[in-house]
Amino acid sequence: MKILLVDDHEMVRLGLKSYLNLQVDTLVIGEASNGKEGLELALELRPDVIVMDLLMPDMDGIQATLSILESWPEAKILILTSYLDNEKIYPVLEAGAKGYILKTSTADEIFSAIRRVSLGEMAIQTEVSQKFEHHRLNRPLHEDLTPRERDILALLAKGYENQRIADELFISLKTVKTHVSNILSKLAVSDRTQAVIYAFQHHLVQSDEDWL
Repeated sequence: MKILLVDDHEMVRLGLKSYLNLQVDTLVIGEASNGKEGLELALELRPDVIVMDLLMPDMDGIQATLSILESWPEAKILILTSYLDNEKIYPVLEAGAKGYILKTSTADEIFSAIRRVSLGEMAIQTEVSQKFEHHRLNRPLHEDLTPRERDILALLAKGYENQRIADELFISLKTVKTHVSNILSKLAVSDRTQAVIYAFQHHLVQSDEDWL
């Protein structure tokens, strides 16, 4: 399990690195002290899990998470932070972070969360999950879509196939497929046609396929 640590506190990175490197089949392959460095290293190293702090200089963890997932939607990001604020929880989880755990957790709890995220599972502490679910129940499904997912939904509404979308947005076919899968999941629909119908029913696109 290859891990990238993104945290502006050197002692936090040192402690995590020392602990993780003692675990079987786990290796910290990179460290970043701010979100901008984290973004660059994530796209360069392609780790199995990115452990991301939120409050950092240059680029915070929220923007770094959004940027990483825009370019690499398959990335598995675990938020490790001291903050339980709504305005920090919602953006990163809506963007696609796979976990959110507090720094007050034990070392074993943090490692367990990293392991679960590496396996594609969600790892969210109960108090965080409760806040997030309450938030989701009180807002439309499409508000969870990222700007890139909205761009792709607009192109789906034009009738574009995956390869044409990839060519239009200068991204890989695999990335398009991942975004489309995320769109279907977030809108709770089973296929592309239903996603487009949802978009028109909720006035997300007009007859000329432009976003409102």
